[in-house]
Amino acid sequence: MPKIKSCLLIILVILVGQSYAQQIEIQISNYSGKAYISELSGEKIVLIDSISAGDNEIYRFPFAKNKYHSGFYRFSFGAYTQSLQSKTPAGWIDFLYDGEDVKIKTDADNIPDSMKIISSESNKLYYQFIKLNKSYKTKTELLLLILSRYPKDDKYYNQTKKRLNELQSEYMQFVNIASQTNHDSFIAEYIHSARLPVVDISIQPQQQLSYLKTHALDNVDFNNSSLIYSDAFTNKTIEYLTYYRKPDLPLELLEKEFMTAVDSILNKAKVNQIVYEQIVEYLIDGFKKFGFDKVLDYIVENYVIKGDLCLDVKTEGLIKRRIDQAKFFKIGSVVPNIVLSDTAGNNIELDKTKVKKTLIVFYASWCPHCKEILPKLNELYNSEKEKNFEVFSISLDTNRKDWTDFITNNKLTFINVSDLKGWDGEAASDYFIYATPTMFMIDRQLRIISKPMSVEEVRSIIN
Repeated sequence: MPKIKSCLLIILVILVGQSYAQQIEIQISNYSGKAYISELSGEKIVLIDSISAGDNEIYRFPFAKNKYHSGFYRFSFGAYTQSLQSKTPAGWIDFLYDGEDVKIKTDADNIPDSMKIISSESNKLYYQFIKLNKSYKTKTELLLLILSRYPKDDKYYNQTKKRLNELQSEYMQFVNIASQTNHDSFIAEYIHSARLPVVDISIQPQQQLSYLKTHALDNVDFNNSSLIYSDAFTNKTIEYLTYYRKPDLPLELLEKEFMTAVDSILNKAKVNQIVYEQIVEYLIDGFKKFGFDKVLDYIVENYVIKGDLCLDVKTEGLIKRRIDQAKFFKIGSVVPNIVLSDTAGNNIELDKTKVKKTLIVFYASWCPHCKEILPKLNELYNSEKEKNFEVFSISLDTNRKDWTDFITNNKLTFINVSDLKGWDGEAASDYFIYATPTMFMIDRQLRIISKPMSVEEVRSIIN
């Protein structure tokens, strides 16, 4: 009898445990291979598990209570990259998990048009919102363009204005009423922050951009850290940056525009450290990809270092080096000694130069900007030798011939050393080198006097 009671108790515990596990169930036609469940956070995708299809091409994955947080997840299948000739389907479905069962049905060959949300009101709202956003953005942009150019005394102008009013009302009806039945739900909070800005049509076209720069972030709840498990903050960030993008501006002025945008976003995001760090990481990654180095340095100096942020380990590599160099190689800091071999194999030591000023230069023969700046630097060096000035150049080449040919072809007469280990060399690592050329001007005590960006700056420092 005790054994029977014990067995019944175990069964009861199992059943209770199962009752607290919500299910994601996705049925895909025309695919039956391996699939994957991943967690989404901004643009980051973290794999959770792989799953196989069951009966009727249905994939099931249990979300055990207290193990998974509310937020967006991705169901992906097939290879991430396919050749045009490949017949193997590949794609993904993003879904919101908020404690409810989710049932989705779709066709692998045509996911967007064939998708049906069988179960989960939150996911129905999410896909309605995505579709509405796309439609609203396209239509309103066209109507606003017409209103900005069409004669105001023409009746079509008023018809266009009326239609724009209707679109705005329909959009706000969904955002403020249809999606907000449960104000505390994840989807309601997401839609409230991810909504597109609606500009009052009474505002003149030439003033609308200024209005967006001032008010586009008003409805974003930066204090809601649960929304990091969505694309709300990253999408809003890139949307806001577009208001400052002016392709006709010179790079220097465009970077200043982006710095202004960065200040607006991050000063609002500071209300929540978790949200703040996610947006900082996203901005760093984005500006790195598009080569806006000055904006990147601005973020690192004014937000990462001053805010003493501990960013995600995935920002390691060149970004990590950039941050560390800014932290540890400030004006007045003492730099590490460097001992490397010259082209003849002789060890040359930085601390043995003992001149009034030494310019340390990290470069590489394959670097386009180095090919331009090193010969000019050599001209300056040859003309300023009497001023107790030395150049200590470290090549990040890995091929000896490339290095020596560069020295010979450019007739470089200052100190040239290398360990031919590229980015992995000891000096490159000690100095946290993340780009070439990188320059440090130091004094006799190896203290940093300046971190020049050009030959003209070097000339100014010498004189």
